[in-house]
This record gives sequence, structure tokens and C-alpha cells, in this order.
Amino acid sequence: MASHPPPEPSSDSNKGWGDHEEIHVSSGGVQAYTDDDADCESRRPLLLGTPAAAECYSVSAAVLPFLFPALGGLLYGYDIGATSGATISLKSSTFSGTTWYNLSSVQTGLVVSGSLYGALIGSVLAYTIADFLGRRKELVISSISYLIGAFLTAAAPNFAIMVVGRFLYGIGIGLAMHAAPMYIAETAPSQIRGMLISLKEFFIVLGMLLGYIAGNLYVEVVSGWRYMYATSTPLCLVMGVGMCWLPSSPRWLLLCAIQGNGNLPETKEIATRCLCRLRGQASPDLVSEQVNLILEELSYIDQEKQASFSEIFQGKCLKAMIIGCGLVFFQQVTGQPSVLYYAATILQSAGFSGASDATRVSILLGLLKLIMTGVAVLVVDRLGRRPLLIGGVSGITVSLFLLSSYYTLLKDASYLAVIALLVYVGCYQLSFGPIGWLMISEVFPLRLRGRGLSVAVLVNFASNALVTFAFSPLEDLIGTGLLFCGFGVIAVASLVFIFWIVPETKGLTLEEIEASL
Repeated sequence: MASHPPPEPSSDSNKGWGDHEEIHVSSGGVQAYTDDDADCESRRPLLLGTPAAAECYSVSAAVLPFLFPALGGLLYGYDIGATSGATISLKSSTFSGTTWYNLSSVQTGLVVSGSLYGALIGSVLAYTIADFLGRRKELVISSISYLIGAFLTAAAPNFAIMVVGRFLYGIGIGLAMHAAPMYIAETAPSQIRGMLISLKEFFIVLGMLLGYIAGNLYVEVVSGWRYMYATSTPLCLVMGVGMCWLPSSPRWLLLCAIQGNGNLPETKEIATRCLCRLRGQASPDLVSEQVNLILEELSYIDQEKQASFSEIFQGKCLKAMIIGCGLVFFQQVTGQPSVLYYAATILQSAGFSGASDATRVSILLGLLKLIMTGVAVLVVDRLGRRPLLIGGVSGITVSLFLLSSYYTLLKDASYLAVIALLVYVGCYQLSFGPIGWLMISEVFPLRLRGRGLSVAVLVNFASNALVTFAFSPLEDLIGTGLLFCGFGVIAVASLVFIFWIVPETKGLTLEEIEASL
């Protein structure tokens, strides 16, 4: 940075980072309204494109404010991938390295879904503390919970301590999956905000791939499951230190001041310094002008009043809640947690007799997810949300019925199960995977977005935990074939929901989406 902003007088005070290539974007001024529009348009919210026209930012300065929050998603994905191999290692009499390896289906479900139950608590905590602590501090707490949970899980002397560790790790997941998209959206330059939010899903999938690789490396090592979980601890430290170093969200700081939690002139000065750091070599005058635009936008949408719980289930937010919660609910109850967490186990039963063979194919699943997520990020703004959802969920439906057919009628065709899994994973990453998270960040009205998003995240993890925990007992009760057939029927219901309920938001500003609801 050519000139560093003065040190901040709060806990957000940190030094800037290096010199950066500067990008100037201009498209005809920064006026929100013309003089002729002043009378009749004075209550219309500022258009999102207007502040963007004034933004100057450095590409390298935008990387770290995205990277450190995105590590929260990577650690979530890593837990999914590592648990797939850890369940095999933990239940092995040869490689578990414990005397309590003979786990029941219920105990296995607790190990697998323990982090998801913790994520439920993390989502509830996010609703109550997120607006008070802010996005940055919420992510710092998340990294601490990740670290303690990973350490306890890896070092667990007995089953009970392991479940406690999984629970604490899950609290970190719940906090991170709420705060990370909020922090990225509120600090990223408007010109690249959409791409960065979509890339967060890419980091989740990258974490899954790393987890599958760790599972393959340690699945035939004594106490290998301990190494699988311990491997995540360095990333927890990097995330925590990085978030302590980053500034708070300027938008959150200004929102708190407008709602009476701080001195507005002083907070405005701090927010300006934070935004200077986030933009790199941006002119202080342009940054100050952008802060003024943010304040003006906040004043137009009555941000002075804090949102109440009842408002979340009224009017536009109720419609957004139906859309967002419906998407994340069907995202989970179509079998996604079972396919991911039990991928290695399913592949073993499909003919890959060795644990190492199954975990190697899990790596193939991870690579496929990574590729298909990249494709989704590239085409979602061209094709739209609805076409990808309808096409992808149709593929999910077909693959689930194929899996059901394999387990009930075609038990000798092991290749069929592998093909069905690959189709399922690819179609999921084109549809529910990235678009579910993208749409819940788009459809909620601005003033209620933080709390609405926390409810949607809660629904996501609640349904995820339910399906994951119930998979093993239901598999024992009704058989794998009927279970996948049930998932297929639910997938058909989700297609009906998408076709009739979910709107197309491609190319619309957030204000236009809110108005269309």
C-alpha cells in the first residue's frame, strides 16, 4: 500500500499489507440520485451498482479478506472427507488402536453426526451473538472451537471424549458457515463479490478432497483416525491468526453505530480506516465517499430499528424463508450427508473390498466435486439458478433410483453403484451444492439477512444431522435399497418445489429480488 492508514484505536488495529497493483473502476460518477429525481425518488434505496462505480481496489488486497474466512468452509469440508475414512479406521479391530472399536450403528452415527449437532448449537449462537460480536470476532471464536474440537477428537482416550470433541468442532462449523459468507459479502469489492461468495463453496469441496486424501493416507495406519482429525489443527491456527489480523466489516461497524451502539463520527473514522486496508491503494477521499454512500443507503432502509424475531416470519422475509429453508432442507434430505459421510463405506459394499481401495475412490469423488463446482461457478450467472437446479436435481433423482436398483435387483453390477455415485456427486455440485448457499444469501431482505441466514443455516444442519444419524439405523431396519429409493422419492418432491416455488434471480440486484418477493 502506498500509504498506510493511521493505527486504529480499537481491537481492529493492525498494520496494512504490502504494496499492491491498483485497479480503478469508473463508469460515470457516484451520484445516487439526479437533481430531477430528488423529490419523487428520495425514498428509493441506493442501487448496488452505484457504490461499485466508485470503488478502487487492489486484487492482492482482496485475497486475504476472502481467504481466511473461506478457511472456515474448508475446515467444514475437511471434516466431511476425513470422517468418511475415519469411520472405517475407527471400527477396524486391526487399525483402530483402541479397545472400544466395536461400535454399534448408533455410536457410529454419533461419531459421524456429532459435529453436525454441534453445528446446530453454533447456528443458534450465531442468531443471538452475531450482530453483537460482529463477523470477524465470530470467525475468531469459530477457529478456537475448531482447534479445541480437533485436538480433543484426535487425542480422545475413550468414546465419550471423542463425541465431545466432535461436538465442539461442530460449533465452529455452525459459526463459520454463518459468519464467513457475511464477512466476505460485506468486505469484498462489489465488482467481484459474487465470484468470491461462490468460491467459498469451492473451498468446502477442496476441504472434502483434502479429507479424502488424508483418509487414504492413514486408513491402514494404526490409530489412523487420530492423524486424520489432527491434520486440521494447523489450518485452525492459520484461520484464527488471520482473522485476528483482518479488520472488522466496515458495514457492520456503521450499522452498529446507526442502531445506537457507538459514537457515529468516531465509528465512521474507524470504518474508513478499515475500508482503506481492505481496498489496498484506494484513495482516502474515495474510500470516505464510499463510507458516506453506505451510511446513506443504511438510512434509506430504516436500519435504525433492530430486527425482531417475529419479523423473520412475516411478509417478504417469510417468502424468503420458505425459499431458502426449503432449498437447504431438500439439499440434505435427498441423501447428501449419507453419500458424503459414508462414501467409503458404500463403495466397500459395492465391491471395493479393501479399505484403501474405497478411500481412493473417495478421492475420485472429491476431484469430481471440485471440477463440477468450478463449472457451476462459471455458468451460474449465464444459465441461471433454476435451470441448474432443475437439471441437477433431475440427475440426482435418477442416480438415487439407480443406487436403489443396485442394492435390490442388480447386486452383481458393482460398476452401476459407482456410476450412480459419480452422477449423484456431479449433479449435486451443479445444483444444490453451490446454488443453495448462493440463494439464501440473495433472497433475504437486507435488514433481516443476518438473522434469516442463521435460521436457514440452522435448518441446513438440523436436517443434515437427522439424515446422517438416521442412515445407519434405517439401513439396518429397511435395507440400503429401500433407503435410497426413499431418498429418490424425496428428490422428486424437491423438483416440484423448485419448479413451483423457487424464483430465478439471475441478473437481478438484491433490491429487485426483494421487490419481486
